Amino acid sequence: MTKIEFWFVNLQKIPATAKIFLLQNLGVMIRAGLPLGEALNTIADQTKSPKLKNILLDTKEKITAGKSFAEALTPYAKDFGEIFINMIAAGEASGSLEGVLNGLYIQSKKDHTLKTKIRNAMTYPVIIVCAMLGIGALVIFFVLPNITSMFKDLNVDLPLPTKILIGISNFAQNDGLIFFPALIIFIFLFLRWTRTSFGRPIWHQILLKTPIAGDIIKKVNIARLALNLSNLIQTDIAIPEALKITANTLNNELYKRALLEAAEKVKKGKKIADIFKEYSNIMSPIVIQMISVGEETGALDVVLKNMADFYQEEVEQTMENLPVIIEPILMLMMGAAVGGLAIAVILPIYSLTQAF
Repeated sequence: MTKIEFWFVNLQKIPATAKIFLLQNLGVMIRAGLPLGEALNTIADQTKSPKLKNILLDTKEKITAGKSFAEALTPYAKDFGEIFINMIAAGEASGSLEGVLNGLYIQSKKDHTLKTKIRNAMTYPVIIVCAMLGIGALVIFFVLPNITSMFKDLNVDLPLPTKILIGISNFAQNDGLIFFPALIIFIFLFLRWTRTSFGRPIWHQILLKTPIAGDIIKKVNIARLALNLSNLIQTDIAIPEALKITANTLNNELYKRALLEAAEKVKKGKKIADIFKEYSNIMSPIVIQMISVGEETGALDVVLKNMADFYQEEVEQTMENLPVIIEPILMLMMGAAVGGLAIAVILPIYSLTQAF
């Protein structure tokens, strides 16, 4: 492999299916008694991901040289995630690597299934919205000028809908070349702002308050929080450290900050449930209550696992019903746009026929 090919491969991401394939087969091979290095070499020959193949071969060489599995994977933390490396390290230390790999496999499979369902649920609305915007642009730039030019020459007082239609047409014809580049620049700057330390939490807070989407975001983050924290606690990682690692797996800044602050407060002796009460805007009462029960009974990992399963099922159910909810809204929007256009065109014609 040339340097350019190697550089190009490193720019790629490892597909979720390739990671699932690795975890599933590595666990099976270790259970069968195959040495770790040989198992990694076998999977490297079978994987379809060039980047994963390079990583596995490099990891095998480092293990042969005397490093642990977790140490060999540490340079690839960005590809696998911090939680992956820490759980592998805990599994090696406790002699339960096979069980950890099985847990990671189940977690990765559930996460991939959830993402796939969310992506599939959003595909239909996105296609419809893009089609509406495309048709709208064609109407504004090519159809409206021909219609509105007919009304401009009439020496009559036009209805308000028709005046609005003419205004839109004039704006598109005269200022369209300025408006659309300006809109693209605005979107670019807005996206940059949402990635800054100042704008990111504000934007994430707005998302949590939006109808439908906000509820889904909360459930997804709680499910991921509960599942990752449960897996880490099962591997005997200290709770403050488990909270920090879990925080880095969450996409929403408010949940991430809540867990990082909780990690510091747990060190001072506070209970997780009591800490989460301070974040009632993102942690529902049932979540706080279940965590409190888990802490009192000493079965926090089991309670978190059950909570993760519950919220994941809730999200999956919501994603299945989402197209049914969104479709009527999109149809109403399309109908309103077509109806508004028809009214704006027909009203002045009707007024002229009445005048004669």
